[in-house]
Amino acid sequence: MTQERHISVWNNCLNFIQQNIEPKQFDLWFRPIKPVSLLESTLTVEVPSEFFREYLEDAYLELLKASLKKELGAAAKLVYVVTPVRRQQSLRYPAAHGSELVNRPVSIETFSRGGNPGPFVFPGIQRVQINPQLNPVYCFENLVVGECNKMGFTAGESISSAPGKTAFNPLFLFGGPGLGKTHLAQAIGIAIKRRYPELVVLYVPANRFKIQYMDATTVRNKLTDFLAFYMKIDVLIVDDIQDLQSPGCQNAFFNIFNHLHQSGKQLIFTSDRPSVELENFEERLVSRLKWGLSVELQKPDFQTRLQMLKARAFREGVELNEDVLHFLATRIKSNFRELEGALISLIANATLAHKEITVELAESITEKIVGEQQNDVTIDKVQKVVCDYFNITRDDLLSKTRKRQIVQARQIAMYMSRNLINCSLSTIGAEIGGKDHATVLHACTTVNDLMCTDKTFRQYVSDIEKMLVPVRR
Repeated sequence: MTQERHISVWNNCLNFIQQNIEPKQFDLWFRPIKPVSLLESTLTVEVPSEFFREYLEDAYLELLKASLKKELGAAAKLVYVVTPVRRQQSLRYPAAHGSELVNRPVSIETFSRGGNPGPFVFPGIQRVQINPQLNPVYCFENLVVGECNKMGFTAGESISSAPGKTAFNPLFLFGGPGLGKTHLAQAIGIAIKRRYPELVVLYVPANRFKIQYMDATTVRNKLTDFLAFYMKIDVLIVDDIQDLQSPGCQNAFFNIFNHLHQSGKQLIFTSDRPSVELENFEERLVSRLKWGLSVELQKPDFQTRLQMLKARAFREGVELNEDVLHFLATRIKSNFRELEGALISLIANATLAHKEITVELAESITEKIVGEQQNDVTIDKVQKVVCDYFNITRDDLLSKTRKRQIVQARQIAMYMSRNLINCSLSTIGAEIGGKDHATVLHACTTVNDLMCTDKTFRQYVSDIEKMLVPVRR
């Protein structure tokens, strides 16, 4: 009887869904779904892949909720079973009904009438409950650890064991886009919530923090409430802190930082650059960001890229042969995000076109994503090209000589490394003669100025850039 009921319920849901979307979309995204079981108000269905599940959540979540509510009432829940292509054990994913990570209610003294006292407060209750804004997917279990992020991972584990009580406070994670800063920061927050459920954890992008500040000062005139809210946080994670460039916003953040740090609360920040390179930041704030531990996340090496592909393929329920995995890991070297995007595109194309995943298919997909000629520019390559162009040796380039030709070549090498490679100023300086970040910044400024005033120098830079990147995409 139960078996018949889950089929009947899902068929009724399909009838409702079919009336509200295009026939092609219905055939593509809903006919492959199979009902598995019904336990009380929880319906379990089987989907072909994790990509399939994610697309349903993104595109049709509200429609699914409406159909289930119609059949099973307000308490209806949907659970997916992702069946692997071969041999691996089935994976279960709950539908997106909200985060399972919940903070304890806290009392916040408000000084304004009406409305909620904070930007992440669930309405309708007196003792406010702050939504941690953490994505359960970004946990340590799903983090691929390699030489590129090992130090950050180790520090994160230490922090999650004793938040606010280690020397890593604040923890400042920096590096280029797609290197896993957000994942690592949220993983620390999730681990803390699991070990210390009584602590109030909050993740917030810096841009959202800035908007909330502007709202509190210009729209609602509730700056005091805004500050009071954030000072109740036990673990504050601010993503992309380089976006906090407004003086007023920095001042508010400075006060929050001081209060939390002095109270022994844990602070975690991410940025696309080291703290010393933050533009339009007050010196007093920069100095505080350097109090704890700063960790640079590097580009993943081959083995880490390969491990990441295997882990994500397993999560997708797809088993790929070694040739395909090795091709992707070799082809895409820039960051985790681009690598993961290529894998998802490959699985999606194979699933929707009913094709076998082969190296040939992977090649055609990656060509569309990264282009036929991928930018493999490294600092070593920049040095070699600059030395060949000016007919000087590498030792000359890295020496301390102040000869005009050598100095210009060195400055161009720093400039090219900064513009063509997503590396910090400190990393570039260390690789090119052991210079500090200020020297590299000065070199970049000098090159920009000379390009505007010296036609011959501008030709030097143009020629070298063409040698490094023959085809700009």
